[in-house]
Amino acid sequence: MTDNVNPGRRVRQLRLVVEAEDFAAAVAFYRDVLGLPEQEAYEGDGGARVVILDAGRATLEIANPEQKRMIDEVEVGRPVAPRIRVAFEVDDAIARTAEAVAAGAEEVAPPTRTPWESLNSRLEAPAGLQITLFQELARKEDK
Repeated sequence: MTDNVNPGRRVRQLRLVVEAEDFAAAVAFYRDVLGLPEQEAYEGDGGARVVILDAGRATLEIANPEQKRMIDEVEVGRPVAPRIRVAFEVDDAIARTAEAVAAGAEEVAPPTRTPWESLNSRLEAPAGLQITLFQELARKEDK
């Protein structure tokens, strides 16, 4: 099957699957606090449950160890990120960070202006994920 919009594209969607011990809290945080719309939900035998949330456009960012350390230094001031970190582009990094913290996320670093013209905060969030909330300060078209 080919993608009629992007002929030749072999991957149509990126799905990050995360196991959450406290399923209800994780769903409430990502769906209700961050505002990721529920796309699908399924239940299976033995209490199996999954909710698929729409996070908009997805990208896979692959960084070498030096880049990972540099991002940590810019956003947090010290190395803190695990091997995998999830980043969400938001409309207002300050407001969304405050909402996330009020909902139980732990702030690792407050919204910080980066050299690449974004405002980034770092949080320890439900389901054991370290996340970055980032707001693009200058649209790519403006650069």
